[in-house]
Amino acid sequence: MSADFLHHGHINLINEAAKLGDLTVGLLTDKAVASYKRLPYLDYDERKAVVEALKGVREVIPQETLDYRPNLEALKPDIVVHGDDWKNGVQSQVRQQVINKMAEWGGKLVEVPYTPNISSTQINKSLKLQGTTSDRRRAQLKRLLSSKKLVRVIETHSGLSSLIVENLEVSVGDVKKSFDVIWSSSLTDSINKGKPDIEAVDRSDRTNTVDTIFEVTTKPLIYDANTGGKTEHFVFTVRTLERLGVSAVVITDKHYSSDNAEQGNNQIQSISPTEDVCSKIMAGKNAQVSNDFLIFVQIDGVVLDAEMNAAAQRCKAYLAAGADGIMVDCSKSSFKSLQEFGVLFREFSFGRALIVAPASSDESKETELSDAGVNVVVYKDHMLRAAYPAMLSAARSILTNENCFDLGHACSTIEEILESIPSH
Repeated sequence: MSADFLHHGHINLINEAAKLGDLTVGLLTDKAVASYKRLPYLDYDERKAVVEALKGVREVIPQETLDYRPNLEALKPDIVVHGDDWKNGVQSQVRQQVINKMAEWGGKLVEVPYTPNISSTQINKSLKLQGTTSDRRRAQLKRLLSSKKLVRVIETHSGLSSLIVENLEVSVGDVKKSFDVIWSSSLTDSINKGKPDIEAVDRSDRTNTVDTIFEVTTKPLIYDANTGGKTEHFVFTVRTLERLGVSAVVITDKHYSSDNAEQGNNQIQSISPTEDVCSKIMAGKNAQVSNDFLIFVQIDGVVLDAEMNAAAQRCKAYLAAGADGIMVDCSKSSFKSLQEFGVLFREFSFGRALIVAPASSDESKETELSDAGVNVVVYKDHMLRAAYPAMLSAARSILTNENCFDLGHACSTIEEILESIPSH
């Protein structure tokens, strides 16, 4: 079991199993749970302490995968007890594997009838309504990086867009997919306020957006700090973000030419001196209080194509200065160059994160990115970009047709939107 939240179905299963002999519970690790659904609210040690305290449980052991056979082979139990809800669907294959394995030493399978009237979806919804704490939220990203092969991140810029990401879950086969982390983008936060992305939106405005997101979500957040500003200012940014419960901050190693500030994102950009970026990283790491807060550095993807070795040397320096990972903006680089860089990065990264923001023109699947050594994929502006043409089309239709009727199904009902808004 995962035992992220215990209900009377778990208790019934344990009570029935304990009647049959000395009971060992195989408790799914964070990595095992995250392989088929969201990361558990409680970490493995917390869940283990709860299950160990239950009457009838003799021992709790880690279940590292969804495959029961390694533990069965190690323990060779006389009996395996499981709920009877795995007889159909994808889990039926796992059930047959257990039956075949137990037959090797004459063991048997006992199936307990599924306890009715239990809705894990409703329990999960109730937990989300209760919210989370800044400490628990901040620690989630580090847990995700150690538990999931690939962490999925998407940008939000408002309470409503954040609610979509908080609640959205799709089923692909037997796997439930959702976004793990929220990205607070300097670009989309600026554009949403009608301003260019030239650090014109100050830290107070940005953190107000973060606070809006945190009011309606329980997911961890990565904060795009652009250049991070002056080193002495970055120290205060780190302290503010950490106190709020933000999990990580990303700074770019580019600096913006003030002579070209009016050009916004098309301004002339150049690489900051490596020692300046390293000083900023070290100042930020010295300023943080907890071990959970992470600092990432973004390098420009175009550099990978032209000067990959030079980019790798800068990354080595950033990691030596204390950076917890490197982010690559792939808007101007090829997937092949990313693969090459991934191999190079693993030679000196010592397990630290490789984060990628894929270009919209890149057709690479997440599995391909993961195989290339990527730990985190960031869809850094797609929620805002999807909203803009929809709003523009609606406004144009009203002007052209002099009514809102012709919008038809392009608009949701207010009732549909209100369904996602927490009632309390």
